[in-house]
Amino acid sequence: MRSPGPRGPYYITRAGAERLQHELALLRAEQRPRIVQEVADAAAQGDRSENAEYIYGKKKLREIDRRILWLQKRLESATVVSPGERDAASRDRVFFGARVTVTDDNDEMRSFQIVGEDEIDLARGHISYRSPLGRALLSRRVGDTITVLKPNGSADYTIEGIAYD
Repeated sequence: MRSPGPRGPYYITRAGAERLQHELALLRAEQRPRIVQEVADAAAQGDRSENAEYIYGKKKLREIDRRILWLQKRLESATVVSPGERDAASRDRVFFGARVTVTDDNDEMRSFQIVGEDEIDLARGHISYRSPLGRALLSRRVGDTITVLKPNGSADYTIEGIAYD
């Protein structure tokens, strides 16, 4: 779990912010009250020092409280960006939230969406705007070729298309 750091602005898509808000609401309304009740029931059984249910419940409660605090801070510090609200003049360039179709060195087409750090999902093609590929794609246009340094060398990508949801 990464903590919000002073590394500049923290951007997130509207869908990403909604997922974090949903998780926060679920933790507050369902999971935390259920664990609190389980801890209270375990405490009512007597000796707490040897009560595994009580000890485990308290540990789980601390984890939930830590996650709630992290989510609250993350959402407070986030700048929600709605990629679909870009004006027509800037839709021909890659900005945060864009879905970019590229061709790599092997003429294989791939599609990536530039998202915030908490939204990364490589299986869905979601990459961070702070990743090497994400940084290289920002502000580029269709037809531009970029070179990205990788651990095993470098790779060239040519931008084939840009779309905003």
